[in-house]
Amino acid sequence: MEPRENRHETLLMRFLDMGELLLTSGAEVMRVEDTLTRLCKVYGFTRVDVFTITSSIIVTACSPDGRVLTQTRRIRSRDTDFRCVERVNALSRRLCQTPMEPDALGAEIDAIRSMPADPTAVRYGIYAGTSAVFAVFFGGVWMDGVAAALCGIWMLTVVLCARRLRLNSLLECVVASSLTALAAVALTRLGIGQNADKIIIGNIMLLIPGIAFTTSLRDLINGDTISGLLGLSEAVVKALAIAIGFAAVLTRMGG
Repeated sequence: MEPRENRHETLLMRFLDMGELLLTSGAEVMRVEDTLTRLCKVYGFTRVDVFTITSSIIVTACSPDGRVLTQTRRIRSRDTDFRCVERVNALSRRLCQTPMEPDALGAEIDAIRSMPADPTAVRYGIYAGTSAVFAVFFGGVWMDGVAAALCGIWMLTVVLCARRLRLNSLLECVVASSLTALAAVALTRLGIGQNADKIIIGNIMLLIPGIAFTTSLRDLINGDTISGLLGLSEAVVKALAIAIGFAAVLTRMGG
C-alpha cells in the first residue's frame, strides 16, 4: 500500500482530474467547486477551499494528519459534452456512498476520459438537419433548407479541419463563419436556395455560443462574479468573431 502522504496527494490529483473533466465539458463553476468539496470531505480532508474560474482550478485541503496540500490545474480549452458531465456526476455520487482507492478511481476517470465521441456521420447529420430546420423556421423555402443542410455539412468539415490544425477558438469561428457564408452565397447563385440570408441564419445557429452565455449568467447569479464575467466576455467575443466572419464575405459579395 502506498504511504499515507502520497495517498492524499494522489487523491487530490484525482479529484482535480474530475473537476477538469467537468469544467472542460461545460459544467458551471458552482458544480465543480461543490463536487470537489464533497469528495474531499468524504475522504477525510478536514478543511477544503476550492477556487475555480474558467481557466483554472485551485484546491487547498487539510489532510487528516494535519498537512496542508495545494494543487492547481490549468484549463486551456473548453467544449460542451453533457455526457461527460453526467458520467462524472454519477461517479462522484458513487464515491460519496462508497469511496474507492486512488488506483480504482484513476481507472474510472480514465474510462470517462476515453469515452468514444459521436460518430462523424452522426455529427454531419445533426449539423445538416439543424441548419435545414432553422433556415425554414426563420422564413426560408424548402430549397433554402436543402442549401442550409449542405452548408451545415461544409461548416462541420471546416470546423474539424480547424481543430486538426489547432487553431484557437476565435480564429476557428471567423474561418468557419466566413467560409460558410461564402458557400451560402455560392449555392444561392447556383440556384440551390433562394434566400441567402435565411440559409446563413440556419447555419449561424450552430456557431452561436448559447450554452456558454447561459452558463456564465448562471455563474453570475450564483455569486461567482469573476467566472461569470470571464465566461460572458468570452461568449460575446466569440459572437463578434462569428459576425465578423459572415459580414466580411457578405459585404464583399454584395450580400
